[in-house]
Amino acid sequence: MNIEAAQWRRDALADGEIVDETIIIRNRRRRNIIVAAVAAIVVALIAIAALMGGGEEKAAGPAAKGGAAATPRVTVIVPGRQQVARLISATGTLAARRDMPVGVSGEGGTVARVLVEPGQWVGAGQTLAVIERSVQSQQAQQLAAQIDVARADAALAASELKRAQALVARGFVSQADIDRKQATLNAANARVRVAQAQLAETRARIGKLDVRAPAAGLVLDRMVEPGQVVSAGSGALFRIAMGGEMEMLARLSQEDLTRLSPGVPASVTPVGSAQTVSGSVWQVSPVIDPQTRQGEARISIPYNRAIRPGGFASAEIRAGALDAPLLPESAVQSDDKGNFVYIIDGRNKVVRRDVQIGDVSDAGVAIVGGLQGNERVVESAGAFLNPGDTVQPVRATANR
Repeated sequence: MNIEAAQWRRDALADGEIVDETIIIRNRRRRNIIVAAVAAIVVALIAIAALMGGGEEKAAGPAAKGGAAATPRVTVIVPGRQQVARLISATGTLAARRDMPVGVSGEGGTVARVLVEPGQWVGAGQTLAVIERSVQSQQAQQLAAQIDVARADAALAASELKRAQALVARGFVSQADIDRKQATLNAANARVRVAQAQLAETRARIGKLDVRAPAAGLVLDRMVEPGQVVSAGSGALFRIAMGGEMEMLARLSQEDLTRLSPGVPASVTPVGSAQTVSGSVWQVSPVIDPQTRQGEARISIPYNRAIRPGGFASAEIRAGALDAPLLPESAVQSDDKGNFVYIIDGRNKVVRRDVQIGDVSDAGVAIVGGLQGNERVVESAGAFLNPGDTVQPVRATANR
């Protein structure tokens, strides 16, 4: 029994060793496969990195040689030449072009009615206010009665003269009586004419009691109320803008006045309003204020509700035009030497060019000297450039 048990243990041990060797061999193969796969992946990654590094070197090579990566790009414009309006800016007050004060033209009296209000349009001769006239009316009736009396006396004198002339041939009336009766008739006719003239005078005075508009226009102000006693010395009772026409009294320098003439168009914008009214210069002051060295240009403008006399306004006067390059404000710089722009020459180098500027408007800056219009002008970013710098110019369309 013991011999057999010992034999069984030896056989079992031999079989276990065979199994362990097989497992070890299998594990070694698996490990070798994994190591080989990892090595292949590493080699592939190295190869990819090498290829990418070579491409970057190729891409960077020309840039490093030419220095293009360090050259800035700037936008340039070729402005050309165009008709640029010469604008003169001015400020001033608004007023009626013809401000007519209207007062009492007759003897005056107590105001019975006022028929108009400020802002109303009136016609020539229209009644503005009525003055009480009861006394004058009675005087007119009295004078009318005197005319009837004078006419009756004249009719009687004519009848007496006619009868006397019929008796002259019979010798009952002398020629001297005829002459007296003729004189009596002439005097009676004269008294009729005097009475008629007195009545016409009184009626004219009654007509002048009414305050009337001397011309058609817009009522600007009313300074009278019913019950007020007025006379020729009361001053203006109404103010009327003749035809409703307004004007702006623009204050300008002596230099600007020399560029203006009647008929020059202008645009007027009242303060506080976005509405612009078109007009024209109708009068240029012939004198200059010695204190301010300024003169006055009167700009005629039609009636508009936004235009109120006494208000303040700004104006742009178009004093002709000139043929010049037009640049955006960003292209023009200034320093202690004056105004200048940067242009790009044929070698793409930055060059400073001094210029003289003209009118500045929303459209841009007019260049009246220093540019021909065919140069490549740096549109903006001029503050970051220096003369002699090399740049890459990029063409843009000039602002028109």
